[in-house]
Amino acid sequence: MENKILSHQQIQHKVRRIAYQIYEANVDEKQIVIAGIDGGGLEFAKKIRSVLQKITQANIVLCKVMMNKRDPLKSGVSTSLTEEEYKDRSVVLVDDVLNSGTTLIYGVHHFLRTPLKQLKTAVLVNRNHKKYPVKADYKGISLSTSLQEHIHVEFKAKNDAVYLD
Repeated sequence: MENKILSHQQIQHKVRRIAYQIYEANVDEKQIVIAGIDGGGLEFAKKIRSVLQKITQANIVLCKVMMNKRDPLKSGVSTSLTEEEYKDRSVVLVDDVLNSGTTLIYGVHHFLRTPLKQLKTAVLVNRNHKKYPVKADYKGISLSTSLQEHIHVEFKAKNDAVYLD
C-alpha cells in the first residue's frame, strides 16, 4: 500500500519556496541555468523554472541532463546545452529524489569540468542514504526511510504526488 507523503498542493508550495531560495542566491544574475536530470528531475526543474520566470527578470535557461542512472560512469553524462552555454553561469542541478547520491554526484562532476560562477543542487525529496559526499542545497522535504522503502514521485497535470512504498 502506498502512503502519500506530499500532495499536489504541498509540492507546489515546495517548488515555490525552492524557486525563491534560488532567486535570493542569484538576485544579481542575468541568466540562471536550471539543469534537470532526465526523468523526474527534468519535470521538477520545469516547475522551478516556471516559478522563477514569474519572479525574476533573469533569463531562466532549462538544461536537460542525460545519463544512465543505473551506470552513469559507463554511459557518461551529456547535456542539452554546450559547455559554452553554461560556462561562467550560475547553475542549479535538479533531481526529484536524492537516494544514494550517485546520480547527483555524476551530474555535479560533469558541470565542475567547466568554470562556473556557482553550482547548487535542488531535490524534491532527500532520503538521507548517501554513499557519496553530495548534499542538496535546496530540498523540498527530508525523510529518514529504510533502504527497503521506495519513494515514488508522480508529476501529472494538477495531480502531482509523492508516495512511500
